[in-house]
Amino acid sequence: MPSSRSIRALAVALLAVLLGALLPAATAQAASRTVQGGRLDWGIKSSFQSYVTGPIAGGSWSLTGGAATVGGSQFRFHSATGSYAPDTGVLTSGFSGGVHFTGHKKADGSNELDLTISRPTIRISGGSGMLHADMVSKERGTGKVSRRSQVPLAELGLGGIDMRGGSTPIALTNVPTTLTGEGASAFAGYYTAGTPLDPISLSVDTKGAAAQPKPSAPEKKKDEDGKDDEKKEKAGRFEDAAVDWGVRRTFREYVTGSIGQGKWTLADGAQDGGALFRFPQGKGTYDAKKQTLDAGFSGSVRFTGAHDLDLTFAAVTVAVTKGKGTLSADVTSGGTTTKGVPIVTFTAEDFAPKDGLAALTEAPATLTAEGSKAFNSMYKAGTAMDPVSLAVAVDEKAQLPALPDLGSEPTAAAAEPVKKAAEKPSAAPAAASSDSGPGAGTWAAIGGGVLLLAAAGAFFALRRRGSGPGSDATTGSDAPTTS
Repeated sequence: MPSSRSIRALAVALLAVLLGALLPAATAQAASRTVQGGRLDWGIKSSFQSYVTGPIAGGSWSLTGGAATVGGSQFRFHSATGSYAPDTGVLTSGFSGGVHFTGHKKADGSNELDLTISRPTIRISGGSGMLHADMVSKERGTGKVSRRSQVPLAELGLGGIDMRGGSTPIALTNVPTTLTGEGASAFAGYYTAGTPLDPISLSVDTKGAAAQPKPSAPEKKKDEDGKDDEKKEKAGRFEDAAVDWGVRRTFREYVTGSIGQGKWTLADGAQDGGALFRFPQGKGTYDAKKQTLDAGFSGSVRFTGAHDLDLTFAAVTVAVTKGKGTLSADVTSGGTTTKGVPIVTFTAEDFAPKDGLAALTEAPATLTAEGSKAFNSMYKAGTAMDPVSLAVAVDEKAQLPALPDLGSEPTAAAAEPVKKAAEKPSAAPAAASSDSGPGAGTWAAIGGGVLLLAAAGAFFALRRRGSGPGSDATTGSDAPTTS
């Protein structure tokens, strides 16, 4: 018959094996995920928008950093980054882009109302949440300008929301927001603390640990690089190029609004960056010394809607010479296609390559006379259109600027509200996958708990047997319990 010492050793070894097998699963369950890509839609305060553009303030607002508009009065911020912990529901997600409000113009040309809100960040933990943002504002009356980074601007009404157990995308829909005291101060005193602001909606993608980078290809010798550069310079070729253009913000809003009742459709490789369309895969010639470009790009965008709206821009080309650029396209309207129509002109000064990349960022663009005809004279020649951004990679190691990352569209599961006792609009993290959140990991942990209970029971049973008759051994205070 085995001794009591050997029986205890066997039971302890069994427990150690089981714990070792289960700990990796528990670790994976608790691991945070990376937020990579997504959008935040927020109107800030729609009545404030109306006030700024109304007859009293007589002002306007403009978008910065790739922000876009969506719906009737919402701004779309993009390229979410941050982290999400499925086991606790803690979410931190920052977004790019901003909105600049101006109004109450004074005699000297400056504006009494001057407010910029940018880089909103959502932080959620323990059932409460806050929206932070960078803010630049001009104080009413004094005109003193303040610049504040990541101000806790608005408190989120998260009653009834359970953020735990999500995978991707994580979605929040119509969450109420309330102005904080610090937010009221940064808002230049236009509203008091506790004022309801517009609700927010967001959708962010989450990813697990990043994969190990693949070994890079062997580098060419310097003399080989030099020969290649000489060949490319002589030929005027380049590695890659892309042109970004949003056509015109108010036109996009007209198309998708109550009057146009339409949409736009991208094809042939064109990409949607929210506030702009990217026409990629540029091919042609570029002269770095003369700073000239003659290139064609792939992709097309088609606008359709009520009142016989049907307008397509395709086969986009860009020509740059003597500090001026022209964006042309094949225009299809009313079933008729006109090739190579010069749509807009833009400034193109300082188009020399830097670190292998020749780039123009948001160059102001104006409509040509031919472009006006393409819009059926909806806009006159000389009208300011959306700016043009252009990038040409002359070095194979140079990378084109990243397109605003809006993330994936929320799934039905992610968008469906999770209703608790409060029955308020809520978030709905998508069903967890096997490598995060509840899913298979939870069932593995539950199964492991059963095994641990069984092992513990076996251990103490063996202990009682080994201790002999009359032993008063018990399971002790650290034994698993149920509630």
